[in-house]
Amino acid sequence: MSIRGLKKKQPKTFKVRIITVDAEMEFSCEMKWKGKDLFDLVCRALGLRETWFFGLQYTIKGMCTWLKMDKKVLDQEIPKEDPISFHFLAKFYPEKVEEELLQEITQHLFFLQVKKQILDEEIYCSPEATVLLASYAVQAKYGDYDPNFHEPGFLAHDELLPKRVLRQYQLTAEMWEEKITAWYAEHRGIARDEAEMNYLKIAQDLEMYGVNYFPIAQNKNHTDLLLGVDAKGIHIYSINNRFSPNKSFEWSSIRNISCSEKELTIKPLDKKAEVFKFFSSQLKVNKLIFQLCIGNHDLFMRRRKVDSIEIQQMKAQAREEKARKKMENQRLAREKQLREEAERAKEELERRLFQLEDEARQANEALLRSQEAAELLAEKAQIAEEEAKLLAQNAAEAEQERQRLEITALKSKEEKRLMEQKMREAELIAVKLVKESDRRAKEAEHLKQDLHEAREAERKAKQKLLDITRLNYPHMAKYPQYSPGDSRDANFDKGSIKLDLKDIDLKRLSFEIERERLDYLEKSRKFEDRLKELKSEIHALKLEEKQAGLY
Repeated sequence: MSIRGLKKKQPKTFKVRIITVDAEMEFSCEMKWKGKDLFDLVCRALGLRETWFFGLQYTIKGMCTWLKMDKKVLDQEIPKEDPISFHFLAKFYPEKVEEELLQEITQHLFFLQVKKQILDEEIYCSPEATVLLASYAVQAKYGDYDPNFHEPGFLAHDELLPKRVLRQYQLTAEMWEEKITAWYAEHRGIARDEAEMNYLKIAQDLEMYGVNYFPIAQNKNHTDLLLGVDAKGIHIYSINNRFSPNKSFEWSSIRNISCSEKELTIKPLDKKAEVFKFFSSQLKVNKLIFQLCIGNHDLFMRRRKVDSIEIQQMKAQAREEKARKKMENQRLAREKQLREEAERAKEELERRLFQLEDEARQANEALLRSQEAAELLAEKAQIAEEEAKLLAQNAAEAEQERQRLEITALKSKEEKRLMEQKMREAELIAVKLVKESDRRAKEAEHLKQDLHEAREAERKAKQKLLDITRLNYPHMAKYPQYSPGDSRDANFDKGSIKLDLKDIDLKRLSFEIERERLDYLEKSRKFEDRLKELKSEIHALKLEEKQAGLY
């Protein structure tokens, strides 16, 4: 057989994408596969045995439809896309989740789907119940609460509450987290499957849990009612109230349900009761309602019959699995408790060891401090001894200095006395010199006055002599040979000599006065220098007296 022949015999396939609540899978399907073939493949991939609750849902023309099991996949009105997308979801809901959900995977898928419906507000839940449900969801995801590990803000990225609840109460994310954590801390020791089961047990009591709603009308013109189908029966609601049904038909009280085009008829078991008829907007909606009614009714009747061998085996396995998990959880809890006790004992021992080490360290530090204090005291004693010696030496030196200062003080007193005596003598000399200076100044003044008077008298005498000479001898200039004139001239020469002599005496006197004045100035300068020296000596003596007073 050729390779080309082998290729021709290979079946043609198409791809599908299966989307669960928390994952996606892709499969290759044969062209001839029916819906059940694809559904069984998905269930095998998930390890799911409780297949009667689930189905494959797809959306066509804005309407959600379930894949039919008995028809070929490609023969049904499915989206024309590659790969073809189907959602693997719960189609029917159990009446009592704790009794009917046997496998852990079944329970987990229901938990995820119901949780999503509550968060998407498809199922109404009160704010208090949403907080409690959120705490079980956190327990299922994170395990037991540990304040050291689950620090504030660890739920910041988790969607746990419906947006309606968040809008209804003006609370911050930290406040909501605090409320959820308060419940979460009380679920300590609950395993993941138990937390998910507790979540479902609370959710199954909600009014909108497991109900599929469809708009209907009691006549062909108005759509003023809602029809709900769930595990317990068929319910009729007003258009604005999905919580409290106006009329309910339990599966046990329904004799027959018939569907013809857009009309659907419910016949009660009591033949005298009124037959209920309603109309839907489309034939597809009518058929979908009819399929859900048949499926829920079959499950209702199945629950009230003796379980099949497969179900009995599954329940036995579930009981064994629960017992095993319970024992395992108890063992783990015991081990965890023992580990916690051991950790506490270890922490206590470590604390005690740390305390003992701290006490030993403190004792060593105290010993070191004592040794350091002893060494310091010894050093201080040595320093004190040296200081005592130094003080004794200083005392001796001080005593010597005191004696020296006493002697110096005595000398200073003597010198001070001598200096005072010298000062007094200098003052007397200065007084004498001042008096002598005044006297000499007066004498010089008198001499200057006498000199002035003498010069004035001389000038007057010369003037008088000249006047007399001119009066008595007017012709002497004309007759120089006249003898009497010669004798008078001789007399006149004698007077001139006398006047010249008098001038010489005056010059000599002036010279002596000037010389005495210069001598006086020289003596005054020397006396002033001596006074300055005496002042310096007196100032030095005063400084020595002050220093002696300080000592």
